[in-house]
Amino acid sequence: MIASVRGTVAAVRLDAAVVEVGGVGMLVLATPATLAHLRVGQEATLFTSLVVREDSLTLFGFAGDDEREVFELVQTVSGVGPRLALAMLAVHAPDDLRRAVATDDLKALERVPGIGRKGAQRIVLELKDRIGAPTGVPATANGTPAAPGVPEDRRQQVVDALVGLGWNQKAAEDAVATVLTDVTGPVSADEVPGLLRAALRTLGGGRG
Repeated sequence: MIASVRGTVAAVRLDAAVVEVGGVGMLVLATPATLAHLRVGQEATLFTSLVVREDSLTLFGFAGDDEREVFELVQTVSGVGPRLALAMLAVHAPDDLRRAVATDDLKALERVPGIGRKGAQRIVLELKDRIGAPTGVPATANGTPAAPGVPEDRRQQVVDALVGLGWNQKAAEDAVATVLTDVTGPVSADEVPGLLRAALRTLGGGRG
């Protein structure tokens, strides 16, 4: 198993990054929050999980080991594959998932594209005694809304991420506009993940 990769970031896409390790470019799928902290040309370390299928080898990357552990755990639930597991971590930080399962918060789980009421109930049933209590460890972009001000390029980055997670363009743009109703002025790229989570909360369980 490839437990982690460290190297120079060669490219960052909407849903993945390419990290050069020993002269080999490794494609690593990741959440928008993780990708927002990567910079082309800079060194990065990602905790990884390798998913093996008959016709593919897919590497998923995470900012922390806790995210990776939760990613692997939720895949033990019937009907939850790696893509859906990654979407769950794009919408919720690990502690938020633990809290949703512990409190039977089905609506929170239904905010993830691809999870309906029955799926949320199954996740709670199968993980309740296994996922543990919230650890209280701060996570990257732990759901706190972004500080005021997002320049247009950052705004579009969040819209693109929402579309990639399953919502249509108009719904994504409306959610971002709602979050940024009274916001002006620029902020750093580090605040993009917080804005993404705030927009996801605005969207709730709806999909376009």
